[in-house]
Amino acid sequence: MNEHKSISEHIQAYANHLRLEEKSAATVEKYLRDIRSFICWPDGREITKERTAEWKAHLTEQGYAPASVNAMLSALNGLLDFLELGTCRVKFLKLQRRMFRDDGRDLTRSDYDALTAAAKARGKVRLALLMEAICATGIRVSEVRYITVEAAKAGRAEIALKGKIRTILLPNKLLKYAKQQKNASGEIFLTRSGRGISRKQVWAEMKAVCRKAGVADSKVFPHNLRHLFARAFYQASRDVVKLADVLGHSSIETTRIYLLSTGAEHARQLARLGLIS
Repeated sequence: MNEHKSISEHIQAYANHLRLEEKSAATVEKYLRDIRSFICWPDGREITKERTAEWKAHLTEQGYAPASVNAMLSALNGLLDFLELGTCRVKFLKLQRRMFRDDGRDLTRSDYDALTAAAKARGKVRLALLMEAICATGIRVSEVRYITVEAAKAGRAEIALKGKIRTILLPNKLLKYAKQQKNASGEIFLTRSGRGISRKQVWAEMKAVCRKAGVADSKVFPHNLRHLFARAFYQASRDVVKLADVLGHSSIETTRIYLLSTGAEHARQLARLGLIS
């Protein structure tokens, strides 16, 4: 670690390193947010093994979910490796493999239908179509920029992310929407100023219609549309390998997480065993 540089300069250098590693913009943003959280806790003291261990304990005491703690520690450990401070790394929390997903965050098909209907009722045509596009293709919200007029005309989009390129098929109504917006080329989902729509804006717009739709706020976030697509695709095909390819996952284990049953479904499966009179 170069002692002559300020910590902000080190963080900026690390951010540049992440971009050169072709990390997505969302990943870089998440890493930097977690790193700054550590640096500001409690008052910017020197980085030591004791301090990093204390931060890990602090996150756990604050009630962060174990998976969230590990995600934040991953960001910190990445910075420590970059700064050649490997001796200050902290171990991740040990997690038992999840058996079912949280019912309170499970977006159902009826929830999805209610959200799109509420968006259309409020005249949010772009939002309704965007939710349909994500849920019908399984793309990440960060990949929406690949849905262009040119791709819609071809009926498919080539998505390049995380060192992988995959092809997704696009619904015909995207091209119809582009024509209505008099959009002749480039990205289809644009803001009023003509810029690509951001993750934060999609999130905010979905949150704005969830109350009218009667859907719990905890269920409404863009990535949940991708999870709904994954479950629907698997129920129709029973092909987890193909689903992993469609989602752009390198590991089927990641895909398996998307297919976990809800707690209620798990309880019904246990009840069918008939082991309690």
